[in-house]
Amino acid sequence: MRRFLIPIVLLTVPARAADVLPRAESTGRVEVVATFPGPMPAGVAVSGDRRIFVTFPRWGDEVAATLAELRDGEVVPYPDAAINQPDERQAGRHLLSAHGIAIDARDRLWVLDSGRIEDRPASAGGAKLVGIDPKTNKVFATIAFPSDIAPPTAALSNLRFDLSRGDQGTAFLTDSAAEGSNAIIVVDLDSGKARRRLNGHASTRAEKDFLPIVEGRPLRERPVREEPRPMTTGVNGIALSHDGEWLFYAPLASRRLYSVSIDALVDPSVEDDQVAATVVDHGEKGTADGIAADNKGQLYLANYEQNAILRRRPDGFYETLVSDPRILWPDSLCLGQDGHLYFIANQFHRQPKYHQGRDRRHRPYALFRIPIDAGPILLR
Repeated sequence: MRRFLIPIVLLTVPARAADVLPRAESTGRVEVVATFPGPMPAGVAVSGDRRIFVTFPRWGDEVAATLAELRDGEVVPYPDAAINQPDERQAGRHLLSAHGIAIDARDRLWVLDSGRIEDRPASAGGAKLVGIDPKTNKVFATIAFPSDIAPPTAALSNLRFDLSRGDQGTAFLTDSAAEGSNAIIVVDLDSGKARRRLNGHASTRAEKDFLPIVEGRPLRERPVREEPRPMTTGVNGIALSHDGEWLFYAPLASRRLYSVSIDALVDPSVEDDQVAATVVDHGEKGTADGIAADNKGQLYLANYEQNAILRRRPDGFYETLVSDPRILWPDSLCLGQDGHLYFIANQFHRQPKYHQGRDRRHRPYALFRIPIDAGPILLR
Protein backbone atom coordinates (compact mmCIF):
# COMPACT_ATOMS: atom_id res chain seq x y z
CA MET A 1 0.00 0.00 0.00
CA ARG A 2 1.38 3.36 -0.99
CA ARG A 3 1.34 6.14 1.60
CA PHE A 4 0.88 9.76 0.69
CA LEU A 5 2.21 12.56 2.82
CA ILE A 6 0.09 15.67 2.65
CA PRO A 7 1.98 18.80 3.66
CA ILE A 8 0.19 21.04 6.16
CA VAL A 9 0.95 24.74 6.05
CA LEU A 10 0.04 26.85 9.08
CA LEU A 11 -0.50 30.49 8.26
CA THR A 12 -0.24 33.00 11.09
CA VAL A 13 -1.78 36.31 10.14
CA PRO A 14 -1.13 39.18 12.55
CA ALA A 15 -4.27 40.92 13.70
CA ARG A 16 -4.83 44.45 12.54
CA ALA A 17 -6.75 47.11 14.45
CA ALA A 18 -9.58 46.79 11.93
CA ASP A 19 -9.72 43.03 12.54
CA VAL A 20 -9.92 43.51 16.29
CA LEU A 21 -12.41 46.35 16.36
CA PRO A 22 -14.63 47.41 13.44
CA ARG A 23 -15.99 50.92 13.32
CA ALA A 24 -17.99 51.97 16.36
CA GLU A 25 -21.48 50.66 15.81
CA SER A 26 -23.89 48.16 17.29
CA THR A 27 -23.34 44.56 16.17
CA GLY A 28 -26.10 42.33 17.46
CA ARG A 29 -26.47 42.83 21.19
CA VAL A 30 -23.02 44.36 21.62
CA GLU A 31 -22.67 48.11 21.28
CA VAL A 32 -19.37 49.96 21.12
CA VAL A 33 -19.69 52.92 23.48
CA ALA A 34 -16.19 54.34 23.05
CA THR A 35 -12.77 53.46 21.67
CA PHE A 36 -9.37 54.33 23.13
CA PRO A 37 -6.40 54.83 20.78
CA GLY A 38 -3.97 55.61 23.61
CA PRO A 39 -3.15 53.84 26.89
CA MET A 40 -4.85 50.65 28.02
CA PRO A 41 -8.07 51.19 30.03
CA ALA A 42 -9.17 48.92 32.88
CA GLY A 43 -12.09 50.08 35.06
CA VAL A 44 -15.44 51.64 34.19
CA ALA A 45 -18.21 53.22 36.27
CA VAL A 46 -21.48 54.77 35.12
CA SER A 47 -23.38 57.22 37.31
CA GLY A 48 -27.15 57.51 37.64
CA ASP A 49 -27.21 60.36 35.12
CA ARG A 50 -25.13 58.26 32.67
CA ARG A 51 -21.79 59.95 33.12
CA ILE A 52 -19.05 57.46 32.27
CA PHE A 53 -15.72 57.26 34.11
CA VAL A 54 -12.74 55.14 33.08
CA THR A 55 -9.39 54.29 34.67
CA PHE A 56 -6.03 53.90 32.94
CA PRO A 57 -3.55 52.18 35.28
CA ARG A 58 0.08 53.16 34.94
CA TRP A 59 1.27 49.65 34.04
CA GLY A 60 3.79 50.74 31.42
CA ASP A 61 1.87 52.84 28.89
CA GLU A 62 2.29 56.60 28.78
CA VAL A 63 -0.73 57.75 30.78
CA ALA A 64 -1.72 61.41 30.98
CA ALA A 65 -4.65 60.77 33.37
CA THR A 66 -5.19 57.57 35.34
CA LEU A 67 -8.82 58.64 35.98
CA ALA A 68 -10.90 60.22 33.24
CA GLU A 69 -14.45 61.02 32.21
CA LEU A 70 -15.84 60.43 28.74
CA ARG A 71 -17.29 63.68 27.42
CA ASP A 72 -18.62 63.81 23.88
CA GLY A 73 -16.32 60.95 22.95
CA GLU A 74 -13.24 62.59 24.44
CA VAL A 75 -11.16 61.35 27.40
CA VAL A 76 -10.95 64.20 29.92
CA PRO A 77 -8.82 64.02 33.12
CA TYR A 78 -11.10 63.73 36.15
CA PRO A 79 -11.76 65.56 38.37
CA ASP A 80 -8.89 67.62 36.95
CA ALA A 81 -5.43 67.25 35.45
CA ALA A 82 -3.59 68.24 38.63
CA ILE A 83 -4.72 65.29 40.76
CA ASN A 84 -3.72 62.94 37.94
CA GLN A 85 -0.06 63.95 38.02
CA PRO A 86 2.05 60.91 39.07
CA ASP A 87 3.86 62.75 41.87
CA GLU A 88 5.12 60.01 44.20
CA ARG A 89 6.61 62.61 46.57
CA GLN A 90 3.05 63.68 47.40
CA ALA A 91 1.43 60.31 46.82
CA GLY A 92 -1.49 60.98 49.16
CA ARG A 93 -2.59 63.98 47.10
CA HIS A 94 -2.37 62.44 43.65
CA LEU A 95 -3.89 59.51 41.80
CA LEU A 96 -0.88 57.40 40.84
CA SER A 97 -2.31 54.25 39.28
CA ALA A 98 -6.07 53.80 39.53
CA HIS A 99 -7.66 50.49 38.63
CA GLY A 100 -10.93 49.65 40.40
CA ILE A 101 -13.73 52.20 40.20
CA ALA A 102 -17.36 52.14 41.33
CA ILE A 103 -20.48 54.21 41.93
CA ASP A 104 -22.14 53.77 45.34
CA ALA A 105 -25.83 53.94 46.30
CA ARG A 106 -25.54 57.72 46.82
CA ASP A 107 -24.25 58.10 43.27
CA ARG A 108 -20.75 58.96 44.48
CA LEU A 109 -17.65 57.87 42.61
CA TRP A 110 -14.97 55.84 44.39
CA VAL A 111 -11.52 55.16 42.97
CA LEU A 112 -9.07 52.50 44.14
CA ASP A 113 -5.46 53.64 43.72
CA SER A 114 -2.82 50.92 44.12
CA GLY A 115 -0.16 53.62 44.39
CA ARG A 116 2.12 51.48 42.21
CA ILE A 117 3.55 52.88 38.99
CA GLU A 118 4.52 49.98 36.75
CA ASP A 119 5.99 47.32 39.04
CA ARG A 120 7.53 49.66 41.60
CA PRO A 121 6.43 49.28 45.24
CA ALA A 122 3.89 51.84 46.38
CA SER A 123 5.15 55.02 48.02
CA ALA A 124 3.94 55.95 51.50
CA GLY A 125 0.35 57.16 51.21
CA GLY A 126 0.04 55.95 47.64
CA ALA A 127 -2.29 52.99 48.28
CA LYS A 128 -5.67 54.57 48.99
CA LEU A 129 -9.39 54.78 48.41
CA VAL A 130 -10.60 58.13 47.07
CA GLY A 131 -14.21 59.36 47.04
CA ILE A 132 -15.30 62.02 44.53
CA ASP A 133 -18.71 63.69 44.36
CA PRO A 134 -19.73 64.00 40.67
CA LYS A 135 -22.19 66.75 41.60
CA THR A 136 -19.34 69.05 42.69
CA ASN A 137 -16.42 67.24 41.01
CA LYS A 138 -14.56 67.48 44.32
CA VAL A 139 -12.75 64.89 46.43
CA PHE A 140 -14.69 64.36 49.67
CA ALA A 141 -12.74 61.45 51.16
CA THR A 142 -9.25 59.97 51.01
CA ILE A 143 -8.52 56.82 52.99
CA ALA A 144 -4.84 55.89 52.89
CA PHE A 145 -3.89 52.35 53.80
CA PRO A 146 -0.94 51.52 56.08
CA SER A 147 1.51 48.84 54.97
CA ASP A 148 -0.10 46.16 57.15
CA ILE A 149 -3.32 46.61 55.15
CA ALA A 150 -1.84 47.28 51.71
CA PRO A 151 1.78 46.07 51.53
CA PRO A 152 4.04 47.96 49.06
CA THR A 153 3.58 45.15 46.52
CA ALA A 154 -0.19 44.88 46.93
CA ALA A 155 -2.34 45.02 43.79
CA LEU A 156 -5.55 46.78 44.83
CA SER A 157 -7.90 45.79 42.05
CA ASN A 158 -11.68 45.96 42.50
CA LEU A 159 -14.24 47.32 44.96
CA ARG A 160 -17.87 47.17 46.02
CA PHE A 161 -19.95 49.09 48.58
CA ASP A 162 -22.68 48.49 51.12
CA LEU A 163 -23.76 51.80 52.64
CA SER A 164 -26.23 50.07 54.98
CA ARG A 165 -23.40 48.68 57.15
CA GLY A 166 -21.79 51.16 59.53
CA ASP A 167 -22.48 54.86 60.02
CA GLN A 168 -21.15 55.81 56.57
CA GLY A 169 -21.05 52.42 54.93
CA THR A 170 -18.49 49.72 54.22
CA ALA A 171 -16.21 49.07 51.25
CA PHE A 172 -14.88 45.70 50.12
CA LEU A 173 -11.64 45.64 48.13
CA THR A 174 -9.48 42.93 46.59
CA ASP A 175 -5.71 42.58 46.80
CA SER A 176 -4.82 40.37 43.85
CA ALA A 177 -1.03 40.66 44.14
CA ALA A 178 0.88 38.11 42.06
CA GLU A 179 3.52 38.07 44.79
CA GLY A 180 2.76 37.81 48.50
CA SER A 181 -0.57 37.00 50.08
CA ASN A 182 -3.99 37.83 48.71
CA ALA A 183 -6.93 39.11 50.70
CA ILE A 184 -10.29 40.83 50.81
CA ILE A 185 -9.92 44.21 52.52
CA VAL A 186 -12.89 45.52 54.52
CA VAL A 187 -12.99 49.29 55.06
CA ASP A 188 -15.20 51.26 57.46
CA LEU A 189 -15.90 54.45 55.50
CA ASP A 190 -16.59 56.45 58.66
CA SER A 191 -13.41 55.74 60.63
CA GLY A 192 -11.22 54.69 57.70
CA LYS A 193 -10.19 51.59 59.63
CA ALA A 194 -9.53 48.55 57.49
CA ARG A 195 -8.93 44.82 57.99
CA ARG A 196 -7.48 42.12 55.77
CA ARG A 197 -9.78 39.12 55.65
CA LEU A 198 -9.13 35.65 54.17
CA ASN A 199 -5.49 36.70 54.00
CA GLY A 200 -3.64 33.92 52.18
CA HIS A 201 -6.72 31.67 52.26
CA ALA A 202 -6.90 29.00 49.55
CA SER A 203 -9.98 30.66 48.03
CA THR A 204 -8.17 33.97 47.48
CA ARG A 205 -5.00 32.48 45.98
CA ALA A 206 -4.28 31.50 42.38
CA GLU A 207 -4.72 27.85 41.48
CA LYS A 208 -1.42 26.00 41.36
CA ASP A 209 0.02 25.75 37.83
CA PHE A 210 -3.03 27.51 36.41
CA LEU A 211 -3.04 27.48 32.59
CA PRO A 212 -5.72 29.46 30.73
CA ILE A 213 -6.13 29.23 26.96
CA VAL A 214 -6.68 32.67 25.44
CA GLU A 215 -7.06 33.20 21.69
CA GLY A 216 -6.22 29.54 21.28
CA ARG A 217 -2.84 29.80 23.01
CA PRO A 218 -1.69 28.78 26.48
CA LEU A 219 -1.18 31.94 28.52
CA ARG A 220 1.85 32.15 30.79
CA GLU A 221 4.09 34.93 31.92
CA ARG A 222 7.05 34.89 29.55
CA PRO A 223 9.69 37.38 30.70
CA VAL A 224 12.65 38.17 28.48
CA ARG A 225 15.43 35.58 28.86
CA GLU A 226 13.55 33.71 31.60
CA GLU A 227 11.60 30.49 31.72
CA PRO A 228 7.80 30.78 31.31
CA ARG A 229 5.82 30.64 34.53
CA PRO A 230 2.15 30.32 35.45
CA MET A 231 -0.08 33.28 36.22
CA THR A 232 -0.30 33.77 39.99
CA THR A 233 -2.81 36.63 40.25
CA GLY A 234 -5.15 36.10 43.19
CA VAL A 235 -8.59 37.32 44.20
CA ASN A 236 -9.73 39.94 41.72
CA GLY A 237 -13.40 40.00 40.71
CA ILE A 238 -15.86 40.81 43.49
CA ALA A 239 -19.63 41.28 43.83
CA LEU A 240 -22.21 41.71 46.59
CA SER A 241 -25.30 39.51 46.57
CA HIS A 242 -28.59 41.34 45.99
CA ASP A 243 -29.67 40.75 49.60
CA GLY A 244 -26.38 42.01 51.02
CA GLU A 245 -25.66 38.72 52.78
CA TRP A 246 -22.84 37.28 50.67
CA LEU A 247 -19.72 38.51 48.93
CA PHE A 248 -18.88 36.61 45.73
CA TYR A 249 -15.28 36.58 44.54
CA ALA A 250 -12.74 34.70 42.45
CA PRO A 251 -8.98 34.74 41.83
CA LEU A 252 -8.01 35.84 38.32
CA ALA A 253 -5.95 32.65 37.93
CA SER A 254 -8.78 30.25 38.77
CA ARG A 255 -11.94 28.72 37.36
CA ARG A 256 -13.79 28.49 40.68
CA LEU A 257 -16.34 30.81 42.25
CA TYR A 258 -16.50 31.48 45.99
CA SER A 259 -18.63 33.42 48.45
CA VAL A 260 -18.20 34.43 52.08
CA SER A 261 -20.59 35.75 54.72
CA ILE A 262 -20.59 39.54 54.88
CA ASP A 263 -21.76 39.44 58.48
CA ALA A 264 -18.58 37.56 59.34
CA LEU A 265 -16.37 39.81 57.22
CA VAL A 266 -17.47 43.07 58.83
CA ASP A 267 -17.67 41.93 62.47
CA PRO A 268 -14.33 42.68 64.17
CA SER A 269 -15.14 40.19 66.93
CA VAL A 270 -15.22 37.32 64.42
CA GLU A 271 -11.81 35.64 64.17
CA ASP A 272 -10.22 34.92 60.81
CA ASP A 273 -10.72 31.19 61.06
CA GLN A 274 -14.40 31.78 61.76
CA VAL A 275 -14.65 33.98 58.66
CA ALA A 276 -12.96 31.23 56.63
CA ALA A 277 -15.51 28.72 57.94
CA THR A 278 -18.28 30.63 56.11
CA VAL A 279 -16.58 30.36 52.69
CA VAL A 280 -18.65 28.48 50.11
CA ASP A 281 -17.08 26.90 47.03
CA HIS A 282 -19.65 27.19 44.22
CA GLY A 283 -17.63 25.05 41.83
CA GLU A 284 -16.49 25.69 38.27
CA LYS A 285 -17.49 28.95 36.59
CA GLY A 286 -14.88 29.22 33.83
CA THR A 287 -12.32 32.00 33.96
CA ALA A 288 -13.32 35.52 34.94
CA ASP A 289 -11.73 38.90 35.37
CA GLY A 290 -14.52 41.26 36.42
CA ILE A 291 -17.60 40.06 38.32
CA ALA A 292 -20.83 41.98 38.90
CA ALA A 293 -24.25 41.24 40.37
CA ASP A 294 -27.74 42.57 39.68
CA ASN A 295 -30.82 43.19 41.77
CA LYS A 296 -32.41 39.91 40.62
CA GLY A 297 -29.80 37.65 42.17
CA GLN A 298 -27.80 37.07 38.99
CA LEU A 299 -24.03 37.22 38.57
CA TYR A 300 -22.13 38.41 35.49
CA LEU A 301 -18.66 37.14 34.69
CA ALA A 302 -16.09 38.48 32.21
CA ASN A 303 -14.82 35.23 30.70
CA TYR A 304 -11.46 36.02 29.12
CA GLU A 305 -10.91 32.56 27.61
CA GLN A 306 -14.13 32.70 25.60
CA ASN A 307 -14.26 36.41 24.68
CA ALA A 308 -17.60 36.34 26.42
CA ILE A 309 -19.85 37.64 29.16
CA LEU A 310 -21.54 34.85 31.11
CA ARG A 311 -24.49 35.11 33.49
CA ARG A 312 -25.07 32.86 36.48
CA ARG A 313 -28.72 32.55 37.38
CA PRO A 314 -29.95 32.20 40.97
CA ASP A 315 -30.30 28.44 40.43
CA GLY A 316 -26.59 28.21 39.60
CA PHE A 317 -27.11 27.67 35.86
CA TYR A 318 -24.70 29.53 33.55
CA GLU A 319 -25.68 31.08 30.24
CA THR A 320 -23.70 33.04 27.65
CA LEU A 321 -25.02 36.56 27.20
CA VAL A 322 -22.62 37.42 24.42
CA SER A 323 -19.53 35.97 22.77
CA ASP A 324 -17.72 38.16 20.28
CA PRO A 325 -14.16 37.97 18.87
CA ARG A 326 -13.77 41.69 19.50
CA ILE A 327 -14.15 41.18 23.25
CA LEU A 328 -10.44 40.57 23.78
CA TRP A 329 -10.01 40.11 27.52
CA PRO A 330 -13.11 41.65 29.09
CA ASP A 331 -11.94 43.36 32.28
CA SER A 332 -14.11 45.32 34.71
CA LEU A 333 -17.91 45.14 34.66
CA CYS A 334 -20.40 47.84 35.62
CA LEU A 335 -24.19 47.59 35.76
CA GLY A 336 -25.67 50.93 34.84
CA GLN A 337 -29.05 52.21 35.97
CA ASP A 338 -29.92 52.57 32.27
CA GLY A 339 -30.47 48.82 31.80
CA HIS A 340 -27.04 48.05 30.35
CA LEU A 341 -23.97 46.12 31.42
CA TYR A 342 -20.79 48.05 30.58
CA PHE A 343 -17.38 46.44 30.22
CA ILE A 344 -13.87 47.22 29.05
CA ALA A 345 -11.98 44.98 26.61
CA ASN A 346 -8.29 45.79 26.96
CA GLN A 347 -6.25 42.92 25.48
CA PHE A 348 -4.61 42.34 28.86
CA HIS A 349 -3.12 39.04 27.69
CA ARG A 350 -1.25 40.71 24.82
CA GLN A 351 0.97 42.79 27.09
CA PRO A 352 4.76 42.38 26.76
CA LYS A 353 5.09 40.40 30.01
CA TYR A 354 3.26 37.49 28.37
CA HIS A 355 5.24 37.57 25.11
CA GLN A 356 8.94 37.87 25.99
CA GLY A 357 8.85 41.65 25.93
CA ARG A 358 6.90 42.01 22.66
CA ASP A 359 3.78 44.15 22.82
CA ARG A 360 1.08 42.35 20.83
CA ARG A 361 -1.77 44.73 21.65
CA HIS A 362 -3.54 46.42 18.74
CA ARG A 363 -5.24 49.74 19.42
CA PRO A 364 -7.90 50.92 19.77
CA TYR A 365 -9.23 49.36 22.96
CA ALA A 366 -12.95 49.50 23.55
CA LEU A 367 -15.76 50.08 26.00
CA PHE A 368 -18.80 47.95 25.19
CA ARG A 369 -22.27 47.59 26.60
CA ILE A 370 -25.10 45.08 26.28
CA PRO A 371 -28.74 45.45 27.36
CA ILE A 372 -29.89 43.46 30.37
CA ASP A 373 -33.27 43.11 32.11
CA ALA A 374 -32.05 44.09 35.57
CA GLY A 375 -30.45 46.89 37.53
CA PRO A 376 -27.47 47.39 39.84
CA ILE A 377 -27.44 46.56 43.54
CA LEU A 378 -27.73 49.77 45.56
CA LEU A 379 -27.37 48.98 49.27
CA ARG A 380 -28.01 52.04 51.45
